[in-house]
Amino acid sequence: MAFTAKDVQALREKTGCGMMDCKKALVECDGNMDAAVDYLREKGLASQAKKAGRIAAEGTVAAVSKTGVGAVVELNSETDFVANGDDFKALAARVAGIVADQNPADVDALLKCTENGQTVEEMVQELFLKIRENIRVRRFVRFEGKTVSYIHAGGKIGVMVNFDTTLDETNADFVAMGKNVAMQIAAMNPSYLDEASVPAEVIEKEKEILIAQMKEDPKMANKPEMVLAKIVEGKIGKYYKENCLVNQDFVINGDLTVGKYIEQTAKELGADIKIVDYVRFEKGEGIEKRVDDFAAEVASMVK
Repeated sequence: MAFTAKDVQALREKTGCGMMDCKKALVECDGNMDAAVDYLREKGLASQAKKAGRIAAEGTVAAVSKTGVGAVVELNSETDFVANGDDFKALAARVAGIVADQNPADVDALLKCTENGQTVEEMVQELFLKIRENIRVRRFVRFEGKTVSYIHAGGKIGVMVNFDTTLDETNADFVAMGKNVAMQIAAMNPSYLDEASVPAEVIEKEKEILIAQMKEDPKMANKPEMVLAKIVEGKIGKYYKENCLVNQDFVINGDLTVGKYIEQTAKELGADIKIVDYVRFEKGEGIEKRVDDFAAEVASMVK
């Protein structure tokens, strides 16, 4: 599989490794990007790869929590000037409310949803005609049940957490706890809810990489397999602590994990509280922003 200089650069951005190491990895892995990431990790050249999308596009994330339902929506624009405008933010909030109320199956269905005689697609078109900038409803998630939402940095990140609890969703202490958990998710971006949520193949791949790393280490290479296996299990425990929400250290109180914080709050309130699911949207996640080369543009005009 052939690869280009852009692939080398992309691998460097994913792993933080040097250009030559990235090029060698792609050569060894026949241009396969995922295999090259694993190769660099096995050689101890890359830290744990987090395949977070490149944050590029502008826009905002809006969320709404109502009785028995919640929704979070990402609305994209071309510039942050438009994204920070009142009209744009009002549209995002309105669309989130429509998702919560009407439960569309997907974005196409959402665009056809009607409120006050106007479809969402017409709402978007109306704002486009006013600001003359491309607007796109990109994605949404809707949860039924008791939800708590949190918006960070004016719409840069939106989090919604779905709870199973005996508490009323308007309970002030429950809402405060839910927002603290949502802020944890916004800050730490956990990949999974708990250990049971991590696919078995992910753990197996992690073990393979850890074993390969130890075999590359002269101090570890000659240790018995049983010793290596115990070390790997310890490192897998660290993986869970870093990547699973309930296992993470609670950012507000490092003496507790998030799971223990929820248990402690439930005990204080005399109720049952359990996280069912959560979603975290970061605006522009995974969308590559166009970069204008003004120098090249001017040069071409001169020619």
